[in-house]
Amino acid sequence: MDVFEAIQNRRSIRKYKKQALPEDAVDKLIEAARLAPSAGNVQPYAIVIVKQESLRHQLSMAALGQKDVAEAPVVLVVCANEKWAKESYGERGKTLYCLQDTAAAVQNILLMATALGLGTCWIGAFKEKDVKKVVNAPDEMRPVALVPIGYPDESPAPRSRRAASELVYLESFK
Repeated sequence: MDVFEAIQNRRSIRKYKKQALPEDAVDKLIEAARLAPSAGNVQPYAIVIVKQESLRHQLSMAALGQKDVAEAPVVLVVCANEKWAKESYGERGKTLYCLQDTAAAVQNILLMATALGLGTCWIGAFKEKDVKKVVNAPDEMRPVALVPIGYPDESPAPRSRRAASELVYLESFK
């Protein structure tokens, strides 16, 4: 599958088969994240791989009861390392660059998962403090996304998108 096909085929999956993921699949997802672009190549992110059922359940509760977090065989907790970003770029690094860089890593995970025939969902609705507690995150690590991963047990239709004419401006917003 080429990149454009992965972009077109990616869907938010919220139902997963009760089937374990091969280790090499998880390794490929991590490698895809590792290769994401980052400001100054700081790579201010860390990923916690959560497989234990009790911890996935706790993450589900932290994610406002979203069941798919508990039901997926693997959940990646993708965190921004605010300390590394701030050391390199000051306050802007902490408040913006590390979030942009982490988002790029998450997008790479989603696209690689699609290419591997896996389903994912980018989850941003969660209580950060609770997620940090579940994964024992140090103070400088800010959870940015939960990414449940598994073999999809649903095939959602594509959702509507805005037309390019609504999103793109030439030279300025006027």
